[in-house]
Amino acid sequence: MTGDLLVILQIAGRRCALSALEVKSVIETGTITPTPRAPAWIAGITALRSQALTVIDCRRAIGLVSDAADGEWPTDHRAAVVAEGGHSYALLVDGIEDITTAAGEVGQIPGGFGAEWSRVARGMIETMAGPALLVDLGALLAGPEAVRGEIEAAA
Repeated sequence: MTGDLLVILQIAGRRCALSALEVKSVIETGTITPTPRAPAWIAGITALRSQALTVIDCRRAIGLVSDAADGEWPTDHRAAVVAEGGHSYALLVDGIEDITTAAGEVGQIPGGFGAEWSRVARGMIETMAGPALLVDLGALLAGPEAVRGEIEAAA
């Protein structure tokens, strides 16, 4: 992982990283149209050059609950565009910092982050911008209900 390019994001006040190979672009978020009956972590859909993007609220996809009185979190006016399984997604985050280089290998997640972060992070990685949680894109996109489904299947 040393030397790999990473996109540094802020999610729920934590510095996170995605492989730059996973991030196709960064866009200005425009109108987000709500999607009826979609899980709570899907904010809706938006368009990018006539292509539909599913908009993912990263905080809710992790399983975090809002502390804000209105149930909303501050987010950047930009979103990271990613693709997984032939579908494109726009990730709503608190902020998009920079592109930087990994300065080490992926290590364990220190205690105190909680089960939600342990589910979506592959580990902690040192970068040229400081330490960051390396996000597992597939686990993030699956949302918190993926865990609930696993628990119900085991019961």
